[in-house]
Amino acid sequence: MQSSFPSQSSSLAALGLRVALGAMWLSHSVVLKLFTFGLAGFSGWMASQGLPAVLALPIVLAEAIGGVLILVGFHGRWVSLGLLPVLAGATWIHAANGWVFTATGGGWEYPVFLMAASVVHFLLGDGELAVKPAVA
Repeated sequence: MQSSFPSQSSSLAALGLRVALGAMWLSHSVVLKLFTFGLAGFSGWMASQGLPAVLALPIVLAEAIGGVLILVGFHGRWVSLGLLPVLAGATWIHAANGWVFTATGGGWEYPVFLMAASVVHFLLGDGELAVKPAVA
Protein backbone atom coordinates (compact mmCIF):
# COMPACT_ATOMS: atom_id res chain seq x y z
CA MET A 1 0.00 0.00 0.00
CA GLN A 2 1.50 3.31 -1.11
CA SER A 3 1.36 6.30 1.19
CA SER A 4 -0.36 9.48 0.00
CA PHE A 5 2.27 11.55 1.79
CA PRO A 6 4.44 12.31 -1.27
CA SER A 7 1.53 13.67 -3.34
CA GLN A 8 0.10 15.59 -0.37
CA SER A 9 3.47 17.06 0.52
CA SER A 10 4.08 18.05 -3.12
CA SER A 11 0.79 19.90 -3.21
CA LEU A 12 1.55 21.66 0.07
CA ALA A 13 5.06 22.47 -1.16
CA ALA A 14 3.57 24.02 -4.30
CA LEU A 15 1.23 26.10 -2.12
CA GLY A 16 4.17 27.32 -0.03
CA LEU A 17 6.20 28.19 -3.12
CA ARG A 18 3.21 29.94 -4.70
CA VAL A 19 2.56 32.06 -1.59
CA ALA A 20 6.25 32.98 -1.28
CA LEU A 21 6.51 34.00 -4.94
CA GLY A 22 3.26 35.96 -4.86
CA ALA A 23 4.30 37.79 -1.71
CA MET A 24 7.71 38.56 -3.22
CA TRP A 25 6.18 40.08 -6.37
CA LEU A 26 3.77 42.18 -4.31
CA SER A 27 6.48 43.39 -1.96
CA HIS A 28 8.78 44.35 -4.82
CA SER A 29 6.09 46.10 -6.83
CA VAL A 30 3.88 47.80 -4.27
CA VAL A 31 6.10 48.19 -1.21
CA LEU A 32 9.48 48.77 -2.87
CA LYS A 33 8.69 50.43 -6.19
CA LEU A 34 5.56 52.40 -5.24
CA PHE A 35 5.80 53.12 -1.51
CA THR A 36 9.59 53.31 -1.13
CA PHE A 37 10.82 54.80 -4.42
CA GLY A 38 7.55 56.07 -5.88
CA LEU A 39 6.66 55.67 -9.53
CA ALA A 40 8.62 58.82 -10.44
CA GLY A 41 11.65 57.53 -8.55
CA PHE A 42 11.45 54.13 -10.22
CA SER A 43 11.02 55.77 -13.64
CA GLY A 44 14.06 57.94 -12.98
CA TRP A 45 16.11 54.97 -11.86
CA MET A 46 15.15 53.06 -15.02
CA ALA A 47 16.22 56.02 -17.15
CA SER A 48 19.53 56.16 -15.26
CA GLN A 49 20.07 52.51 -16.22
CA GLY A 50 19.52 53.31 -19.90
CA LEU A 51 16.03 51.81 -19.98
CA PRO A 52 12.89 53.57 -21.20
CA ALA A 53 11.28 55.29 -18.20
CA VAL A 54 7.88 54.69 -19.77
CA LEU A 55 8.23 51.00 -18.87
CA ALA A 56 8.06 51.74 -15.13
CA LEU A 57 4.27 51.67 -14.84
CA PRO A 58 3.79 48.53 -16.98
CA ILE A 59 6.48 46.75 -14.94
CA VAL A 60 4.90 47.73 -11.62
CA LEU A 61 1.46 46.68 -12.87
CA ALA A 62 2.73 43.35 -14.22
CA GLU A 63 4.51 42.62 -10.95
CA ALA A 64 1.54 43.63 -8.75
CA ILE A 65 -1.16 41.90 -10.80
CA GLY A 66 1.08 38.90 -11.35
CA GLY A 67 1.81 38.73 -7.62
CA VAL A 68 -1.89 38.67 -6.77
CA LEU A 69 -2.63 36.02 -9.41
CA ILE A 70 0.22 33.83 -8.20
CA LEU A 71 -0.73 34.33 -4.55
CA VAL A 72 -4.34 33.24 -5.04
CA GLY A 73 -3.45 30.54 -7.55
CA PHE A 74 -5.30 31.85 -10.58
CA HIS A 75 -3.28 30.25 -13.37
CA GLY A 76 -0.30 31.02 -11.16
CA ARG A 77 2.14 28.66 -12.80
CA TRP A 78 1.65 30.39 -16.17
CA VAL A 79 1.94 33.80 -14.53
CA SER A 80 5.27 32.74 -13.00
CA LEU A 81 6.43 31.74 -16.46
CA GLY A 82 5.15 35.02 -17.94
CA LEU A 83 7.07 37.11 -15.41
CA LEU A 84 10.42 35.48 -16.26
CA PRO A 85 11.34 38.32 -18.66
CA VAL A 86 11.04 40.81 -15.79
CA LEU A 87 13.46 38.71 -13.75
CA ALA A 88 15.78 38.34 -16.73
CA GLY A 89 15.80 42.14 -17.04
CA ALA A 90 16.53 42.50 -13.33
CA THR A 91 19.37 40.02 -13.66
CA TRP A 92 20.82 41.95 -16.59
CA ILE A 93 20.57 45.26 -14.70
CA HIS A 94 22.19 43.89 -11.53
CA ALA A 95 24.82 41.68 -13.21
CA ALA A 96 27.51 44.36 -13.14
CA ASN A 97 26.99 44.86 -9.39
CA GLY A 98 28.27 41.42 -8.53
CA TRP A 99 26.73 38.38 -6.95
CA VAL A 100 25.52 39.28 -3.52
CA PHE A 101 22.46 41.37 -2.75
CA THR A 102 24.44 43.56 -0.34
CA ALA A 103 26.60 44.85 -3.19
CA THR A 104 25.99 48.49 -4.09
CA GLY A 105 22.93 48.49 -6.32
CA GLY A 106 22.07 44.88 -5.44
CA GLY A 107 23.52 41.72 -6.90
CA TRP A 108 22.27 39.28 -9.47
CA GLU A 109 21.75 36.19 -7.26
CA TYR A 110 18.24 37.13 -6.06
CA PRO A 111 16.62 37.52 -9.49
CA VAL A 112 18.37 34.34 -10.69
CA PHE A 113 17.09 32.46 -7.65
CA LEU A 114 13.59 33.78 -8.31
CA MET A 115 13.85 32.66 -11.93
CA ALA A 116 14.66 29.15 -10.72
CA ALA A 117 11.81 29.26 -8.19
CA SER A 118 9.43 30.44 -10.91
CA VAL A 119 10.41 27.56 -13.19
CA VAL A 120 9.92 25.13 -10.30
CA HIS A 121 6.49 26.68 -9.66
CA PHE A 122 5.60 26.21 -13.31
CA LEU A 123 6.72 22.57 -13.23
CA LEU A 124 5.24 21.75 -9.83
CA GLY A 125 1.90 23.50 -10.25
CA ASP A 126 -0.21 25.76 -8.08
CA GLY A 127 -0.82 23.28 -5.26
CA GLU A 128 -3.48 23.37 -2.56
CA LEU A 129 -6.09 26.10 -2.25
CA ALA A 130 -5.59 27.52 -5.73
CA VAL A 131 -8.52 29.50 -7.08
CA LYS A 132 -8.04 28.06 -10.55
CA PRO A 133 -5.00 25.85 -10.92
CA ALA A 134 -3.47 26.05 -14.38
CA VAL A 135 -2.99 22.88 -16.33
CA ALA A 136 0.25 22.45 -18.21
